[in-house]
Amino acid sequence: MASDSARVIGEIRRVFAERGDSAYGGEAVSQQEHALQAAHLARIAGADAGLTVAALLHDVGHLLHDLPDDAPDDGVDDRHERLAASWLARWFGAEVVEPVRLHVEAKRYLCAVDPSYERRLSEPSRLSLKLQGGPMTEAEVEAFQSSPHHAAALALRGWDDEAKDPHAVVEGLDAYIPLIEEANRSSCGDLRGER
Repeated sequence: MASDSARVIGEIRRVFAERGDSAYGGEAVSQQEHALQAAHLARIAGADAGLTVAALLHDVGHLLHDLPDDAPDDGVDDRHERLAASWLARWFGAEVVEPVRLHVEAKRYLCAVDPSYERRLSEPSRLSLKLQGGPMTEAEVEAFQSSPHHAAALALRGWDDEAKDPHAVVEGLDAYIPLIEEANRSSCGDLRGER
């Protein structure tokens, strides 16, 4: 993991500059608008730096692959949560990486434990749910609940579901730079045993 927060900030800026304006699935917002709305919701909910950064970057995997925006319409699951978690693990620890890795599992979990949840999903989210494995089995529910990061993943899932408002006015990426730096420093300290 790089300890240089300037490097991760540069990479995040680059990815959003290159692909942030791409469509967010079939939703009425761009990838960057979705990310900023999710981070805004995390911040107003009082999330710490790590979870707010996870909210900001939870879908960065969509910006890292070369699949078309409408890949789910063709039956392709881009496994963006895994791609994002792997990419983020270069700079951040579990407090950022694990909620991102688990946010798709959180959707599957909620569909399994709350039948009304699936009905509240947007149509594009219902389509991706089918590609991602549908509602969890009982064994998968138990495994998800045993993760120390399941509560953070569920919180992130809620912000993810809400962050689709084409009329929302939220702060830009610069507002989150201090939190990205804090989460990066915290993760580097964890690796050195300083926390």
